[in-house]
Order: sequence, then C-alpha cells, then structure tokens
Amino acid sequence: MADRRLQVFHTVARLLSFTKAAETLHMTQPAVTFQVRQLEEYFNTRLFDRTHNRISLTEAGSRVFEYADRIFDLYADMENSVREMTGEIRGALTIGASTTIAEYMLPALLGDFGTRYPEVTIHLRVSNSDGIVSMVENNTIDLGVVEAPVGNKNLVVEVCRLDHLVAIVPPNHDLAEKESLSIDALLEYPFICREEGSGTREVINEYLSQHCESTLNISMELGSPEAVKGAVEAGMGVSVVSRATVQKELKLDTLRAINLVPTLERPFSFVHQKQKFRLRAMEELLDFARSYCEDHAEEAL
Repeated sequence: MADRRLQVFHTVARLLSFTKAAETLHMTQPAVTFQVRQLEEYFNTRLFDRTHNRISLTEAGSRVFEYADRIFDLYADMENSVREMTGEIRGALTIGASTTIAEYMLPALLGDFGTRYPEVTIHLRVSNSDGIVSMVENNTIDLGVVEAPVGNKNLVVEVCRLDHLVAIVPPNHDLAEKESLSIDALLEYPFICREEGSGTREVINEYLSQHCESTLNISMELGSPEAVKGAVEAGMGVSVVSRATVQKELKLDTLRAINLVPTLERPFSFVHQKQKFRLRAMEELLDFARSYCEDHAEEAL
C-alpha cells in the first residue's frame, strides 16, 4: 500500500475537506480525490460518506484514521531517532503568522534559521490572528505565531516576547509634539483601525474596555499595518500600532509615535498542537525561535 495514499487520506479525514487537504498538501483537488479513491479500492470499501457537499468518515474510515494516526506518530518517532543519531536536520515545515509578525519579525528570524539549517524548507502562510489559530487547530500548519491571546486551552501557547504599541499621528497633527497621552485624548480624533479578527484590533478593544470612557469613532477599517500607516500619513485619522511597524516612518519623520498612558503591550506567542512526536526540524525551529526572541528582546519590537 502506497504511503502517499494514506497520508492524503489522513489529511482529508483530519480536515474533513478535500479542498483544504489539497491546499495543505500543495496538490490539486482531483489529485487528492484520486489518492483517496485508490485507498478505497485497496480496502474495497468507502472511507467517506459524501452528502450535500459535506463529507464524514464511515465506520471503516474511522478505523483507518485511528491506525493512520498511530502510524504517523511512529514515523515521526522513527525519523527523530535516526536524525538524533546522524545529527541531520532536514524536512519541510509550514508556519503561519499574523500580518504584523510576518512583515516585521519573521523575515530576520527565518533568514537566520535558514542559514543554520539550509536543508529545512519553510512555507509561510499569513492571516490575521484568528485565522492562524484556526490553522493550528486544523493541523494545516505546524506552528503559528500570533499577536493576541489564544483562548483554546488544548493548544500549547508560549510567549515569545512583548510588543509595545503606540499612538501614531502625522507630523502636522495637533498631538504631534506630545510624548504621551491617554487613550481618551487620542479618541477625540477619527480613528483608523485593523479589521475584525486582527490581533491588533482585539488587543486595542481589550485596552479600551479597561482604560477608556470615550466612544471609539472608527473612520476606516483596513487590512494591514501598511494601509493603516498610509491612511494616517495622509491625514485621514489617528491610530494605534506596534512600534516595530513604524521605525522607517519615524526616521523619515512622516509619522510621530506617542506613548499611551497606561502603557499598551501585548505578547507575541508561538502556538502549536500538543503532539507526542514532532519532526526534529520542528523542535529545532522552536528552540531557535525561543533563543532568537531572548537575544532580540530589547529591540524595537
């Protein structure tokens, strides 16, 4: 029996979606369907019930999925044991990161990791924090890095570092010469914010609920830090962003950063499944990322 067939089946069964399995495995959907049908022909029984564009495991499918879980755990255990003997680190990993982290933190981290471990291939997927947590829950990525608290207690969450958020205004703004201010003072002006589901939006909402008496006057909702900065530079409103995202603008004096009182900070966190066995490359990436965060803790992030 071809191992590839079992791997494809296991991914479809885990996600209960041929489409999502195709994306995860970097295959076409017809190719995924073909591999599953090959496995069904091997066992001479249906492994999935397909009704109304939804799929579910048959009794036989559930049995195969149970054994496949155990088989792939043993594969991972075997590979880790051999890699430890040979000292070889190789493989492919998929990381998911929220937008701010993907744009301003991960490029340097993954660049340094790639220099040390050139035989490890990294695939990066970018979404907002809610989307990344969902990918971890569905096992479509090996590791998530998010900028908001994670509510799922079944996932492992490790704080990487703290991120400092600041108010931003254009240089000609009434508040531009302020060194610090309250959130109420900032909200006297039209506010530009990230979309719902963004980690930045979630952290700001939590901060407002604790420290603000004013009503949030949202003038625009935008989907990336770059779009938010551009709108503030154009004089369309004020915002709150990670200080790490405005280093270039502060040097060019196209934006001014103002500290909030009380201080607004949030954790950047690693999120992953509580798997018994992981590829050695995954363990090395986690260890490398932890050390990287410790070594760069005092930088603008």
